[in-house]
Amino acid sequence: MSTHFDRDASVSLSPARFDPSRAPNLHCDDPDILVADHLHVALESDAGVVKALDGVRLSVARSETFALVGESGCGKSMTAMALMRLLPDNGRVDDGSVMLDREELLVLPESRMRERRGGKIGIIFQDPSTSLNPVLMVGDQIVETIVTHTALRGDAARAKAIDWLKLVGIPEPERRIDNYPFQMSGGQKQRVMIAIALAAEPEMLIADEPTTALDVTIQAQILDLLKDLQHRLGMAMMLITHDLAVVAQMAHRVALMYAGQIVEVANANEFFGKPLHPYAIKLFDALPESGKRDVPLAAIPGTVPPLTLDFRCCRFADRCDAAVAHCRSHVPPLFGEGPFDESDAVRSTRPVATHPVRCFIYDPTLSDAERPRLPPERVEGMPQVRVAASTAKLLEVRDLTVHFPIRKGVLKRVVGHVKAVDGVSFSISPGRTLALVGESGCGKTTTGKALLQLLRDQADLGGQTLLDGERLDLLQGRHLQRARQGIQIIFQDPFASLDPRMRVSDILEEGLISLRPDLDASQRLARLAMLLDQVGIRNEAMHRYPHEFSGGQRQRLAIARALAVEPKLVVCDEPTSALDVSVQAQILNLLKQLQRDLGIAYLFITHNIGVVEYLADDVAVMVKGKIVEQGTAEQVLEHPAHAYTQSLLAAVPRLRPA
Repeated sequence: MSTHFDRDASVSLSPARFDPSRAPNLHCDDPDILVADHLHVALESDAGVVKALDGVRLSVARSETFALVGESGCGKSMTAMALMRLLPDNGRVDDGSVMLDREELLVLPESRMRERRGGKIGIIFQDPSTSLNPVLMVGDQIVETIVTHTALRGDAARAKAIDWLKLVGIPEPERRIDNYPFQMSGGQKQRVMIAIALAAEPEMLIADEPTTALDVTIQAQILDLLKDLQHRLGMAMMLITHDLAVVAQMAHRVALMYAGQIVEVANANEFFGKPLHPYAIKLFDALPESGKRDVPLAAIPGTVPPLTLDFRCCRFADRCDAAVAHCRSHVPPLFGEGPFDESDAVRSTRPVATHPVRCFIYDPTLSDAERPRLPPERVEGMPQVRVAASTAKLLEVRDLTVHFPIRKGVLKRVVGHVKAVDGVSFSISPGRTLALVGESGCGKTTTGKALLQLLRDQADLGGQTLLDGERLDLLQGRHLQRARQGIQIIFQDPFASLDPRMRVSDILEEGLISLRPDLDASQRLARLAMLLDQVGIRNEAMHRYPHEFSGGQRQRLAIARALAVEPKLVVCDEPTSALDVSVQAQILNLLKQLQRDLGIAYLFITHNIGVVEYLADDVAVMVKGKIVEQGTAEQVLEHPAHAYTQSLLAAVPRLRPA
């Protein structure tokens, strides 16, 4: 019988499937706080049984930071849910063992498991907006954890909650304890989540993508906070993320997941110094940085395979340059699990697994003819043509202001204004990319929308916006609509910006019908086919809906929609912020290729400095509605003059120290 976690009863597992004696023999002096062994998790779905985890084995030592990395859909968050026994209703544990401080969690009744959650093992979820109860004050949510897992009650529990808010860096904790989640910023909500997770001082913390949606400065504060609290409490931490730079900064050991399995485990220094699995090597090659700015990134083709399949081969074979026939007909085990003998590696003429890795490259029993080869050094390809600085100005923005009115009273009288953008000026030349960087709330997205005159009904706009010398801010009606053919926008979330009720053909054709009335139906159809080919989507996708595509594919469709009317300038609003490293590389390569082929200019709004280093020709730094520094990418990134720019660059986590 499979394990379900929705009953307040002892969990029972079939003796044929679950054997506690197979779990690691833990002694009182065992350094590991958490050990998962042979963990198999399945989810019932309309497409069949999804084998979300397939034989996962991992351990976390006391006071250690253990990082779990990989693409979306590889099983990282499902591992966390299984360890916490928080699987969805359609999920079950088919086999395995989870030992927390020498106690088997999978056989505990739910009432006792609730005592372990929060008390002995805490979790920080990825999205605090959906994890915090919107109808409860944040103080009540922290107090609930304290009352449940400690002896404190009443005023003492509330005082402890205030102490935790102070400890995680919430200003005025005595007042903010009575705030609701919506009254706090994203970074503050994440800090509240940390306070809730740590309020009972657990021995183990699982942090699931705790900084994914945060700016680099807020991210640095959260990471420093976690390290400080870990040091104070002596707790172990499992960090789940796809940001390798964060892992390099935080982790002692790293496990790389792919398609429900762990494919490589190593000390952080080994993993970043010499990754062994072809998937790990490709992930490093896909990271954007200044040293790669004139060449395409090594994007990984394809996606993680569906986990409903019955795998009888290497799961990465279809995406691997090194794969051979043996990889497609055999399942690779973990090689290099035993103690590593450096003298054997010196004597061997073949690649040796210096740490556990799931790849036949390191199988000592295979002949040279059967064994796959290590991926060759990446061929960089032809250098990209970079456009020299030009005196011609495609877009000129002069003293742009966007002030949102504050209305109060029954009559909604205007009592003040929020100065979201306050006197911004910049220009973009044809074929060049200007990166607009800064913290959330500084006015980046508002600036982008104001350029397209999308905020006229919501705010008071001032200043001048000229596209090819034409004043967009003075145009109305049909004249403005015609001018928008020259400037388009790619929004941050393609799932929210693509109409779920429209097919791809209708989404792409909508702009053509509106802005290119000179094209007839057959010409529009030919244009759609060309657009899909340009962004790397097959032509048959034209009749599908947005939900039938992956996140990277939806972003490609959003790019195709922006390109449909042949604009001269595209505003890219965080188009890669929610994407995995491999998908991000595909999108950045596509944007560069389109710029080279079509001469498009980009206003690229982002807080990812790695993307800026790779993509931008010019950089403008924005703080509280104003641009405080701008210049070429080399000037701003290598010789920052403003104190904020210096602090922004100093906060960026990097794989290699500058």
